[in-house]
Amino acid sequence: MLTDKLTRVPIAHLPTPLEPLPRLTTKLGGPELWIKRDDQTGLATGGNKARKLEFLVADALAQKADTLITCGAAQSNHARQTAAAAVKFGLACTLVLRGEEPPQTRGNLFLDRLLGAETIWAGEQPLDERMAQVAGELQARGHHPYVVPLGGSDRTGTSGYVAAMEELLAQCAERKLDFEQIVLPSGSGGTQAGAVVGARALGYTGRILGISVSAQADPFRRVLAGLATETAAHLELELDFAPEDLDVNDDYLGGGYGVLGDLEREAIHTMASVEGVLIDPVYTGRAFGGLLDMIRRGDFRFEERVLFWHTGGTGGLFAYADTLI
Repeated sequence: MLTDKLTRVPIAHLPTPLEPLPRLTTKLGGPELWIKRDDQTGLATGGNKARKLEFLVADALAQKADTLITCGAAQSNHARQTAAAAVKFGLACTLVLRGEEPPQTRGNLFLDRLLGAETIWAGEQPLDERMAQVAGELQARGHHPYVVPLGGSDRTGTSGYVAAMEELLAQCAERKLDFEQIVLPSGSGGTQAGAVVGARALGYTGRILGISVSAQADPFRRVLAGLATETAAHLELELDFAPEDLDVNDDYLGGGYGVLGDLEREAIHTMASVEGVLIDPVYTGRAFGGLLDMIRRGDFRFEERVLFWHTGGTGGLFAYADTLI
C-alpha cells in the first residue's frame, strides 16, 4: 500500500461500503449515481476523520502523548471523532471550539461531552492561537499534548485519504467499475488532497471534484496543492501538485459555513426520502445539494457513472432538527 511506510492504529471499520443509488438515479434521469459510505467508519457515529485519526493517533502515541488537542466549530464532526479516538486509546482530549458556548448542548457538542472531552471556547481568538496556548498550559502542568490540526488536515492525517483512494480503486477493480467523476465535500482540505495524491499515484484519470463548504476556490486550490505536495513527500512519492491540478467548485457557499439553506435542506430530505441515507447540514448536505444542482444543469452526461463520497456528519444533523422538519 502507498501508506505502508507510516505507523497506523486500527480505528475505522474498513473497507467502507460502495453502493449504487438506483432510485435516485431514476428520479434524476441519470447519470448513474453511486455512494462511498465513509459515514460508516464506526467511530462515534462514523465519518471521514476516522481514516485520518488512524495515522494521527499513531503519531501521537509514538510521541508519548497523553492528551489530544484539536479545534473546530461547536458542531465539529472532527472534534467529536477526535474525542472518541482519544477514549479508545486511553488519552485525554481537549477541544478548542470557535466562538462562545451555545445555550443548548445538542448534536456533536452533546457527544463531545458524553465522550468526556474538555471543551474550551475561543471567543474572538483565532483557533490555532488558542490551541497553542492550551498546549502550553498542559505542558506547564506536566502533560504531553499532541495538537491535531483543524480537520486533521496535515500531511499525516491527509495520508488517510491516500489510503482511502487505494481502497476505493481496489473495490472498483474487484467489481469492474469505473467512475468518470468523484464528488466530495471539501472543508479543511485533507480528504480531497489525499484522494488526489492517491489518484495520481495509482493512475486514476477521472475527475475529483471538491465542492467547497467554506472557502473561495482560488485560494483554496493553492492550499490543496500545497497539502497534496507535502503529503506525497511524506509518503516518499515523487509527485508535485499545482493549484490547477485541484478541481474546486465554490458556487454553493450560501450563507456561509454551517448556515443551513434551501440547498442543504432539499439535499438532506431528498437523500433520506429516496435512498434512506442520512447526510448532514454542513458538509455532505452542501456538497450533495451542489451535485443535485449540477445534474439538473446538465453538467454530467447521462451515460456517466458518478460517485458521491459521503464523509459523514450524522451527529451534527440533530443540532439542526428544528429547522429541518
